[in-house]
Amino acid sequence: MSKTSARWLLVLVLVIVGFGVGIYLQDLKHQESTKAAWKANRFNVARFNKIMRYAGDMNDQNWAAMRDSIGSQLDSLMILRFRKEVDSIKKAKK
Repeated sequence: MSKTSARWLLVLVLVIVGFGVGIYLQDLKHQESTKAAWKANRFNVARFNKIMRYAGDMNDQNWAAMRDSIGSQLDSLMILRFRKEVDSIKKAKK
């Protein structure tokens, strides 16, 4: 094997190892952020599951009341999420 092909092979191995390490580190960070998000949103997840149960119980007689209840629940979830994002942005700016 010539020296130039050996160098290219070394460069190729380094690039592949670099990508492997990068993907591994990215996966670790993704797992960490996912775990933090689930921990932060555990109350919202319970409320969302309750909304989904309401949706399963809907029929012609209770549709209007259920629709209004689901709308208000989803609105409050969105407001809470927005407030949390704004708080985190303000905290990051400080």
